[in-house]
Amino acid sequence: MNEIRDTALIVESGMGEPHPLGATVTHNGCNFAVYAPDAKAVVLCFFNSDTEEAISEHPLPEKTGDVWHGHFSGVSAGQYYGYRVERGKGGLHEVPTDKLLIDPYAKKISRAIKWDARRYKHDSQFMIPKCIVLDQNDYAPSHVSAPVIPKHKRVIYEAHVKGLTKLHPDVPKEHRGKFIGAAHPSVIKHLKALGITTVQFMPLCSFMPEPFITEKGLTNYWGYNPVNFFAPEPRYGVSDALAELKSMVDAYHTAGLEVIVDVVFNHTAEAGNGGPILSYKGFCPYQAYLLEQTKNGELVYSNHSGCGNTVNTSQPFMMGLILDAMRHWVSVIGVDGFRFDLAVCLGREPQEYNKKSGLLRAISSDPILKEKVLLAEPWDIGPGGYQVGNFPSPWLEVNDKYRDTVRAFWRGDDGVTADFATRLMGSRDIFHKGHRHISTSVNNVTYHDGFTLHDMVTYAERHNLDNLEENRDGHGHNLSANYGIEGETNDEQILAMRERQKRNLFATLIFSQGTPHILGGDELSRTQNGNNNAYCQDNPISWMNWELNKRKQDFLSFCQYVIRLRQSSSLLSELKLHDDTFTLSRNVKEINWYKPDGSDKASEDWNAHHNKAFGVEIKGCVMGDQKPEHWFLCVNASESDVRFHLPSVIPRGGWTMHLDTRYSSLEEQPSICIQKVFLQASKSLTLFSFSQFSG
Repeated sequence: MNEIRDTALIVESGMGEPHPLGATVTHNGCNFAVYAPDAKAVVLCFFNSDTEEAISEHPLPEKTGDVWHGHFSGVSAGQYYGYRVERGKGGLHEVPTDKLLIDPYAKKISRAIKWDARRYKHDSQFMIPKCIVLDQNDYAPSHVSAPVIPKHKRVIYEAHVKGLTKLHPDVPKEHRGKFIGAAHPSVIKHLKALGITTVQFMPLCSFMPEPFITEKGLTNYWGYNPVNFFAPEPRYGVSDALAELKSMVDAYHTAGLEVIVDVVFNHTAEAGNGGPILSYKGFCPYQAYLLEQTKNGELVYSNHSGCGNTVNTSQPFMMGLILDAMRHWVSVIGVDGFRFDLAVCLGREPQEYNKKSGLLRAISSDPILKEKVLLAEPWDIGPGGYQVGNFPSPWLEVNDKYRDTVRAFWRGDDGVTADFATRLMGSRDIFHKGHRHISTSVNNVTYHDGFTLHDMVTYAERHNLDNLEENRDGHGHNLSANYGIEGETNDEQILAMRERQKRNLFATLIFSQGTPHILGGDELSRTQNGNNNAYCQDNPISWMNWELNKRKQDFLSFCQYVIRLRQSSSLLSELKLHDDTFTLSRNVKEINWYKPDGSDKASEDWNAHHNKAFGVEIKGCVMGDQKPEHWFLCVNASESDVRFHLPSVIPRGGWTMHLDTRYSSLEEQPSICIQKVFLQASKSLTLFSFSQFSG
């Protein structure tokens, strides 16, 4: 890349153009355009790329509407730059010109941004990273084709770039925690062997750890505090984060894996009143953020995110910026979709949620975006902020009701069996037949913001003292259990029960209708030592440990096998029922529910307080030349073994067992076929298929 070292080379050569926004390389220089509607003046600052020392400052010579712009010859790809804005005195913000601002449309920044009160206090240019002029031709779209994953075959694996690779023994040390490391063949081999189809990476956009956590000596490890929606996080790069991220996505596509990214369009690192001025607060605070008046008439930031501010996604500039950022991540970087953090903020117009909001309609109709994976976290903390089931088709939605019900059922809670059966069948009370696809519910029993699967069966309470908030942070309603001792133990009986419960929870997740979401590391029995809010723990608490003993290897093999079972079946992954008009095709002949004694379940049985065992039979239709599938799943969350009378079958047939979670390893599981009665172990799940005997 070319570097400018001589001030004389930079020459204002014209008024430039107001679009496109950002820095755009031309045949003889670079056009700069930035949205700053209330500015009195906008000053473009150039810096040396080696030392970040200031080279020169140039007021943008023209303004078209709300956009300031200018063209400068002698500027090429690789040039470092930033802005200073004069806004005048008064109002919500007085922005002194000693605050250097990051271009909201910057595609690359020079380094990670870290809060430093001393360096920010006066001229913030020493704290603020520099934007880098990018030539789009240097980052042409990839020729590697993305895989086509049918929605009902999608199995999502949530991962953190650093956590995935920091302790991996095969990844070179200099690549651990980086995009390059995440693309290492050994990492991809593990993901493929597990059987997942889609990796959902936690935020990859540039971010800044909050001042309060930085001043405690901790950091924002997760990255949910963005400063820019385009530029990849430099912490994950070795030399060129953007190029390395593109290469990582290509490697995953080559392996047949989708990549979706967690995006945070609901707030920024500038926080609320008194928060730092990094970008939007300097250019357009009244437009970028939702505002409201206090009872005293004071104008303050709305805080529907819990992080001090809320992005005004219904404002035209911010709506356009979000759409442009998404297109950049799809067209240039190559990702296959997005998971939207606190997605209700996307539908606020401006304060109330509307499922037909301008931004949601724009995403769903955009020719580049509409076919991508769109996955909503369907809540925020603002008014009317819980909107599970209220996003438009074909959006997928994280289903917290599924999580809580499955945890409660296997813990042995009374009165949740009926709800458990509903969650097992795709949560059609929330995502209604005829209106939403059966894969709409994104099912999870663990997520990054909570216990890992191993900790779910090891700790009854959170243990977050390492976060330095006196154990007050993190969710207190975990629906977890320790089965006798809080924390790790050598008691074999307790360990056996914990492993069985992990198998129950994981198998339920994979065999439920909907889109399974696996927390990365659960298959390796990863622990966070009881911390259920490890957002600030950039250390082994959050990193995946790849060392496996026999118990951990057995569970990994179990996870791989269960995912293979789901993927081998059309019924276990997608039920097409006769009373569901969402599709015309059908693959289910009938579904029958049974008590352990073999009689049909009656409505009053579902609500029996201590009912914790049942079976469900799924009969498939004849599909072309294929033999119809016929499955029976029985579950027993009680403390006692139960004699299950399996559904009656023809004389020359029986039920072949494919899975029984009572067994600690797949090698122990017998190969058996049963015709009538099966002794279901306490706290176990068993899956059978019907087989017709020959002869």
